[in-house]
Amino acid sequence: MTIATPRLNRLPATESGITIGDFLVPIRVGERMSSRARHVAMILAGAALIYLTAQFSIELPDNPVPVTGQTLGVLLVGGALGSRRGFLATLLYLAIGVIGYPAFALHKGGIGVIATVSDGHVVLGATGGFLIGFVLAALLVGKLAELGWDRHVAGALGAMLLGNVVIYVVGLPWLMAAAHLSPAATIAKGLMPFVLGDAIKLALAAGLFPFAWWFVGRRPGER
Repeated sequence: MTIATPRLNRLPATESGITIGDFLVPIRVGERMSSRARHVAMILAGAALIYLTAQFSIELPDNPVPVTGQTLGVLLVGGALGSRRGFLATLLYLAIGVIGYPAFALHKGGIGVIATVSDGHVVLGATGGFLIGFVLAALLVGKLAELGWDRHVAGALGAMLLGNVVIYVVGLPWLMAAAHLSPAATIAKGLMPFVLGDAIKLALAAGLFPFAWWFVGRRPGER
């Protein structure tokens, strides 16, 4: 007896690994660029998009975690660029903030936002785990996009949801340790204020990708 299992790869072999980002560079421009130059340009553009979404941030009363558009930026970059380019774009964004440029939410920057060492002890930044989670989420969402998850609404929503879960899986324990919070307080400060906003971001991202694939005419079964 065989047990049916869902296929993670929803694409034929000839299309596996292709993401919507491969169609973002205009043909005339792309023809004048090497493959490496195109990849670098997309990585830079991805980091810039995450930076721009980070500028939409609101500080909450008595809460070290702000409302920010970064999550949407990370999910879009991961899905559009794929695992490697999305990973590198998000890592580049983090590096820009770590070296001191105010690239993070609330115009913050510096290694202390993630973690630093003081008097021989590691001091965690309250939002550092979420920033690390961004990198992992971009990697996961990018991989799922390479497997074709983003070409239909249900798959795109699933990919974005899993990416969001990864961010919280890293961010919440980090917040609890950094701010010395109880599990209940961690959920109250690090999750509950953001559920509605995250749902809107997920729906937006999940709708954009299938539409983009429809627009370029590359959805499976429409050739």
